[in-house]
Amino acid sequence: MKNALFILGISVLAGCNSSPSHSSEGKKDTISKQPLVINPGDRIPMYRDTVHAEPVVQYNERTDNPLNDWYFSVKLYETKKTFHYLIKLQYEEIRGTDTLKLPNFGLAPKPIIQKGPEKYSCIIGFTDKEGKFREYKKIHVKGNHLKITALKHYAVATYEEQRSVK
Repeated sequence: MKNALFILGISVLAGCNSSPSHSSEGKKDTISKQPLVINPGDRIPMYRDTVHAEPVVQYNERTDNPLNDWYFSVKLYETKKTFHYLIKLQYEEIRGTDTLKLPNFGLAPKPIIQKGPEKYSCIIGFTDKEGKFREYKKIHVKGNHLKITALKHYAVATYEEQRSVK
């Protein structure tokens, strides 16, 4: 009797550990343990190997001052960080600086400066992954003051995609 119970116990335990056989109709969807992480920003290094001293892009417009050779000028310079730029501004003898941080779409950044709608104004922006101009900041003169206005804000998100395995 003890031997029969012992054999029955081992049979039950062995049956619990066996994997069931699946037919093609009985398979269920399961989630993969490793999610697919999609981050296009990983393609471009965070830091530049060389930082160029000359402006990447610039905008100049001569002012109406008849006595002096003065300009409204905006210049973008590279920094050590790939998507950060230093903005140097000038209106006649007023000077200033600001920073520009472009979003990382997984493409090399392409900053652009376009003429603005007002006299002594320009729009700083960039080209997106479709090649379209995206305006970012406006630099303009208002009452003999040099002003910078953020026109839009941009962000890039990283997400995880859960894949089903059949």
